[in-house]
Amino acid sequence: MTFEPDELVRSRADLAGTLRALRRRAGISQTRLAARCNMSQTKISNIEGAKIVPALVDVELILAALDVPPELVADTVVLARRANTEWQDVWSQRRTGLEKKQNELAGLERSSTEFRYFLLSMVTGLLATPAYVRASLAHVPGDQSRAIARKLERQTVLYDTSKSFTFLLTEQAVRWPFLPRAAMAVQIDHLASVSRLPNVRLGVIPLAGHIPSAPLNTFTVYDARIATVETQTGAMVFRGHADVSAYLRDFAELRNAALFDQECRVWLNAWADRFRS
Repeated sequence: MTFEPDELVRSRADLAGTLRALRRRAGISQTRLAARCNMSQTKISNIEGAKIVPALVDVELILAALDVPPELVADTVVLARRANTEWQDVWSQRRTGLEKKQNELAGLERSSTEFRYFLLSMVTGLLATPAYVRASLAHVPGDQSRAIARKLERQTVLYDTSKSFTFLLTEQAVRWPFLPRAAMAVQIDHLASVSRLPNVRLGVIPLAGHIPSAPLNTFTVYDARIATVETQTGAMVFRGHADVSAYLRDFAELRNAALFDQECRVWLNAWADRFRS
């Protein structure tokens, strides 16, 4: 399925209008529909008013309760998938301030307990040294000191033992020469240090063996409810069960190719030594 950014915004209002029209065509009230779906009338009202985006399972319950014809079910489910997908472009983030984006990520980190990161070509902010964080925002115009400070502050979540983190880094992500050689060695040493935290599993995928899959993007899965996928010009946020499940399956396959614990640190130490030599 192809998602156009403008369509993702319109689809939420379109979904609300479609569900409202289908209910009215069926000739039943919001209260009666809510009873059939085991939902509150307030939730049905908020869905039809586009105040909340219903999960796919909620949409399927509503369509079944309204006895909607199969061809309309298919079209509405497609619309629901689009409504459960969010596009965040980098230019909008810069206009509203990168500190706001850091606060949004901190909110996701507060509300989630299990985190899965696949890092294709760069180190994520939670694992970055101050030098790496500054370099990652150096290309953005203006003073980004507050965003840098917020990004570093978010790293404290790694020490919350009620949460668990799994990071999978390709060899390219670890070794990409994003900083001068001495600073890169420090960054890789930092990865080895974080890998010893009790609630963190940090694995590396060396380019030395057979890896049957070829992921195209960095992605993160929060619990089993949200997947974010990064591109050059923004990020897609998926909340639909089918999409999140697909990334969970990809993550599990990539995890099988990764090395953890002491095996991981052997590779990290060797890569850091190359930068030091």
